[in-house]
Formats: sequence, structure tokens, C-alpha cells
Amino acid sequence: MKIEKFEDIVAWQKSQEFVLLNYSLFKNLHDFSFKDQILRASVSIMNNIAEGFERRTDKDFKHFLYISKGSCGEYRSMLYLAQKLGYISEKHFNDLHLRSLEISRLLGGFIRFLREKE
Repeated sequence: MKIEKFEDIVAWQKSQEFVLLNYSLFKNLHDFSFKDQILRASVSIMNNIAEGFERRTDKDFKHFLYISKGSCGEYRSMLYLAQKLGYISEKHFNDLHLRSLEISRLLGGFIRFLREKE
């Protein structure tokens, strides 16, 4: 399948679902600085895929995929904190953790593909 727009990218699709889930889960959290940081990290995953793709060069795209992958790490770090602070249940932690790892693996695969094209 040829990717013609960033919306065709599976990692972007999964990250959009991920963002929506996070907004739903943290919408009532009163620790506003924490909520802002974890939501910004999740949105960064999605937006950097889109921005990198729209740059239209493999070099730029790969750079933005690395940023997106870094945001996955930042998100997971915040997720551990959310669990320790009692902001989310163990069930939600496990679900979000698995989803973020899946997105990170997809990004890693895309990065490897672009490196091999060089």
C-alpha cells in the first residue's frame, strides 16, 4: 500500500486513537500541570508523524519520527508517575503502556525502513 497522506500511516491512526483515549481518561484530573504534560506528550506523537510526512523528504520525515518516538518515551515516563500518584488504575496503566509500546515499535520499524532506503 502506497502512503499518499499522513492519515494513511498506521502509526498516526493508532496515535490519534491513543490521544483521544488519553483526553477521555484524564479529562477530570485536577493536577493541571501533570494533565497538560502527559496530554502534550501524547499529541506530540501524532503531530510529529504528520509534520514529518508533510516535509516531503525522507531525511526530515525520519527526524520527526525520532521526535515522535522520543515523545512515546516521555509519555511512558509520565504514565508510570500517573500510576504511582493514583491518577489511573492498573488496568488503564497496562492498556496505555501496551498501546504506547505498539506505537513506538511501529515508529521504529518506519525509521528502519527509511534508513535502509538511504
